[in-house]
Amino acid sequence: MEVIKGDISGLLIFQPRVFSDNRGYFFESFNQEKFNQLTGLDVKFCQDNESLSKKNVLRGLHFQKPPFAQGKLVRVISGKVLDVAVDIRKSSETYGKYQIIELSAENKKIFWIPPGFAHGFLVLEENTVFSYKCSNYYSPESEGTIKWNDENLKIEWPISGPNVSEKDNDGEDFVNFVSLFE
Repeated sequence: MEVIKGDISGLLIFQPRVFSDNRGYFFESFNQEKFNQLTGLDVKFCQDNESLSKKNVLRGLHFQKPPFAQGKLVRVISGKVLDVAVDIRKSSETYGKYQIIELSAENKKIFWIPPGFAHGFLVLEENTVFSYKCSNYYSPESEGTIKWNDENLKIEWPISGPNVSEKDNDGEDFVNFVSLFE
């Protein structure tokens, strides 16, 4: 498995080794020991989530506040998304900056988003199945949402009118956001 450092410190992209033949393909999508070796981290995942979304659905920008902050290891099982991670670590040189990566069933890339990032994605194909491993349990009292179309973040979404939940449309403006992440 190849590991590529993201544009922002802490973000990692994994390109698994895929074995293909006339029957189909096989690849190891996760191995705790290899993940820890390749990253130098001691992350333990405790919750797996999966979503099915229609084309042009946008989910995010979500995060959980400390002490329930979550790291996420995300990938697409079927379909394609533009995945976005926004740095919300207030002492970071890249605070408020973001990275976009295309994740698809075809490219099989896996994206590590550590705690201290808000996360969202735009679905590019019908019936996309998105999967993520979380390093902490979901805590409703700790969840936060930053507006997906915040004018200060200037995220370059390729469409102007995605299908967005009420919660995501009502997210916090970044200019008023007070980060609890160092």
